[in-house]
Order: sequence, then structure tokens, then C-alpha cells
Amino acid sequence: MTAADTTTSGKLKSMARDSVKTVIAASMVGTAIEFYDFYAYGTAAANYFPKVFFGDTANPTVALLASLLTFAIAFIARPLGSLVFGHFGDRMGRKTTLVVSLLTMGVATFLIGCLPTYNQWGIAAVAVLCLCRFVQGIGLGGEWSGAALVATENAPESKRALYGSFPELGAPIGFFLSNGTYFLLETFNDDDAMLAWGWRVPFLLSAILVIVGLVVRVQMEETPIFRLAQEQKKVVKSPLTEVFKKSWKQVLQATFLVAVTYTLFYTLATWSLAWGTKSTEQGGGSLGFANQEYLLMLMIAVCVFAAFIVISCVNADKFGRKRVIIISSCCLVAFALLFPYLLDPAVVGQRNFAANLLFLCLGFALMGTAFGPIGAFLPELFDANVRYSGSGIGYNLAAIVGAAFVPTIATWLSHNWGVHSVGLYLCVMALCCLVAVLSCKETKDVDFTK
Repeated sequence: MTAADTTTSGKLKSMARDSVKTVIAASMVGTAIEFYDFYAYGTAAANYFPKVFFGDTANPTVALLASLLTFAIAFIARPLGSLVFGHFGDRMGRKTTLVVSLLTMGVATFLIGCLPTYNQWGIAAVAVLCLCRFVQGIGLGGEWSGAALVATENAPESKRALYGSFPELGAPIGFFLSNGTYFLLETFNDDDAMLAWGWRVPFLLSAILVIVGLVVRVQMEETPIFRLAQEQKKVVKSPLTEVFKKSWKQVLQATFLVAVTYTLFYTLATWSLAWGTKSTEQGGGSLGFANQEYLLMLMIAVCVFAAFIVISCVNADKFGRKRVIIISSCCLVAFALLFPYLLDPAVVGQRNFAANLLFLCLGFALMGTAFGPIGAFLPELFDANVRYSGSGIGYNLAAIVGAAFVPTIATWLSHNWGVHSVGLYLCVMALCCLVAVLSCKETKDVDFTK
């Protein structure tokens, strides 16, 4: 270690930083809201919006596909959000940018819960829904990368992946809260009540999470690594130019490292919900499950998701990020080829809880293994002065490649070609991830201050 490195290390250790509790809360709350919002929308798009906003469509499958297409709008907006928030996150700091992104995301989600239906406003209701979804995506575009930096830039060098698991754990928490809300609503209300007002409740309740998140983030410190970059005058005027000039390869690697986790998540959480609960005529698989039954199975499986995030991050700190993600990618290829047999009514029959729960638990275990180390791996691919922009752009481009049209594509594939075609789709995405991770260098011991 050079004298300059020793001086830098000494300065970093002497800087004031937030407590571990504050770091956990500040980084986790945004991702929790992100997945809460997105899964609330995914559930509503699969079950209620086909009738609430597309009820004039004669064909139920077409209504479902149209509803799921609105799901894609926020993903398309996310890279734009990452460009805007990434620029200011690398120029002004992580704290201010995260507060604004959370507020943008929260207001848009709350307004979705206030919208008039198609019967009240006609096509204008659909247009405003799409606008709210677009603004939601803009806010989300700056969320994950900033949360990951709050966690990893406050972490001890040997525990960056473990600290990086904090924002990742927000995913199962938000997922569980969203599912739990719908589960309770559907327990005490019939279909007519859910279509009339029940679907709005999860969107309106998101305001509580946003307020809690804002309180935590307003009080937190700026990350020590960004303050160090400011002191050393390493902050660049145009982070985006630097990223695309010097780090375009890392952006592509980040995109395909993350894309498969999005594909897997929305295959498990959104497409499979429609497949398990709807008839063939409605675009589902006629598995015969009630919506409430399927939500309960998802809530059980998401606990497996959370456990494997932590396990994979501990292993990533011990053995390296590449090894963990290579193993998860290979396992995902095998899972993609085999899981359709667990969802094929010709093989397992109807209402086969054991087969469906096995599918969900295996899928979410692999999801946790692939998703966990990303919280550290992506930021480590980029220099400190462009880390917010680079990791954010890669992560949100992955949202388009891996998630934006997953429910729509998977519904179309399964309706026209059967459930095994969905497995092949996931298999291709897993192979893309494998190629991306093999092209990366191991980053476990990288100097995170540079």
C-alpha cells in the first residue's frame, strides 16, 4: 500500500458515518417501497385492471395483455430516471438524490390509487394511469443504485456484499407487504368489492412507507466515500459522459447480470399468479387455484427468497461475487428447463399445492442467490465518481431487457405455445447472465475509494 493509499484509508476511517441501523433503514426502505409498488401494480394488472381499465375489451386474454403492457411503462421510464438521478447523485451526493427519488416514486404510486376507472373517464383514465406509471418509473430509476451506494459505501471492506444485501432484502419485504395487503383484503371482501375499491388500498397505503423512508433519509449522513471524493476534487462535471466514454463495457455487463433476476422475479410473482389462477380462456393455465391461495404460497416462498439473499451475500464476501453468480446462473438454466413440468396440468393435475410450492420455493431460492451479490457487485464495477450513474444505468436497462415485457411475453408464449416455452425464455436470459459474469473480473478486493 502506498503512502497516498494509507492517507486515504486513514481519512475514510476518521469520517463520521451513520450507524449500521441507519444504513440498513435508509438503504432497505427504498427497495422495499420499489418492490411493494411494483408488485402491487403487477397484482392489480393481472387481476383487476383488465376489468377496471380495459373492461370494454371483448376478449379476456386481450384485456389481460393490454393491462400487462401498462406494467411495462415504468420499466421503460427507469433508464431515463437513472440518467437524471445518476447525474445528480454523482454531482451532489447520494442523500439528496435519494430523498427526491423516493418522493417522486411515492407521489405517483399514491395517485394511481386515486384514479377514476374506465367507466368514469373512458380512455382518459388509461392515459393518466400510463402517465402515473411513467413518473413512478422515473423515480424508481434513481432508487436502487443510490440505496446500494448508501449501504456499500458505509461498509467495512470485508463485508461489502453483506451490507449490499440490505437494499436487496427490501425486495422480499416489499413483496411480502404487498402480498399480505392483498391477502387480507381478499379475505374480507368479495370480487365486486375488490373491483370497486379494494384494489386501491395497497397504492394508498404506500404513502405510509414513503413517509417513514423520507424521515430516515433526511436525517442520514452523506456517505463517507462521496465526501472523500469531494475533498479530493474527484467529482466530475458530467458523470454520464464519463460512464459512456470509459465504462460502457461495465454498463453492458451490469445490464445482463441483473436482467435474469428481473425475468425470474416477474415470472414467479406476476406471470405465475395469472397462470395459476386463471382459466385457459382468460390467458392462464387452468391450474384451479384461488387468488388468495396463490398469494399465500407466494408469501411462504418469499421467506425463502430473503434467506437466500443473506446466504449468497455471506458466500460472496467469502468466495467472491463471480463464483456465486456463476453457480446461480448454471442452476437457473437447469431450473428453467425443468420447472414447466411442475406447472403443466397434464403432468401434475389441478390444485397441486406441493408441485406449485416447490416451483415457487426453488425459484425464489435461486432468485435470492442471483440477486443478493448484485448489491455489491454492480457498484464495484465502476469508479467512485461515476458509481451512481454507472450502476443505475446498468440496473435500469436490465429492467427493460429482463422485466418490462416479461408478464406480457410469458402470457403470450404460454397461451400460444404452452408453459415449456416460458422455461426456454428464462433459460435464454440465464445464459446471457452467465456470459456476462464470465466476462467480468472478480471485484471482491477492489479499492472502493477509487
